[in-house]
Amino acid sequence: MSTFEAIILALIQGLTEFLPISSSAHLILPSQLLGWQDQGLAFDVAVHVGTLAAVMFYYRKEVGELLVGWFASFCGRHSAAGRMAWFLVWATVPAGLAGLFGNDIIENYGRSALVIASTTILFGVLLWFADSRASERSSLDKLTLRQALLIGIAQAVALIPGTSRSGITMTAGLLLGLTRSDAARFSFLLSIPVILLAGGYKGLQLVQQTAPVAWDLVAIGTLVAFVSAYVCIKLFLQVIEKMGMLPFVIYRLLLGVVLLWIFL
Repeated sequence: MSTFEAIILALIQGLTEFLPISSSAHLILPSQLLGWQDQGLAFDVAVHVGTLAAVMFYYRKEVGELLVGWFASFCGRHSAAGRMAWFLVWATVPAGLAGLFGNDIIENYGRSALVIASTTILFGVLLWFADSRASERSSLDKLTLRQALLIGIAQAVALIPGTSRSGITMTAGLLLGLTRSDAARFSFLLSIPVILLAGGYKGLQLVQQTAPVAWDLVAIGTLVAFVSAYVCIKLFLQVIEKMGMLPFVIYRLLLGVVLLWIFL
């Protein structure tokens, strides 16, 4: 992998990790259209670290409060932050179970261009429906455990390539009555334990492999993914306050049609 390829792939990962447009739909394009090689396990871990650092840095104050509240809950000191931290933990369970038991099935049968194109369109339409019907009647501090679990179950569906983890969790949040900004905020916070789990699993695989690691490309991938993901989160929250999800719905539909046209 060249330095140029590393920058482009890290940029794609950083931008699409948190936008509701599906990272898998975008990462298939360089390999299928340009013939680029798979980026390798070390680089995959690097971009995960970069995006994780970006979301944690952006929400650093809230993440700190969640951690303090969560640990305090073990000592019987309960708070709103501790309650939300437990919601995030429980909402992560469905995705963890889905990844544990369904990953091999998805790897073998779900990564075709047709599946990715179809789910890109299907869940784009669902996002439009949720956004157009959004009542925005509830804030995140009124979230219930049941609602958190429903969003977590929706997140498990994102194991199917083309769905978009952020897209499906925001869709679920909107359907449950959350405001656009709170649906996005919960989605971003929920990404932290998921990326930790995925990155940790890939990190264990990396430790066990004997292949040489291009540390310069790893460093580039981490930095580019961090910067692009941080900027993406900041701009995305501004866009949805003014325009809603429609720009991303239109983009998903166009992307899905292009993928279908190219690969069929």
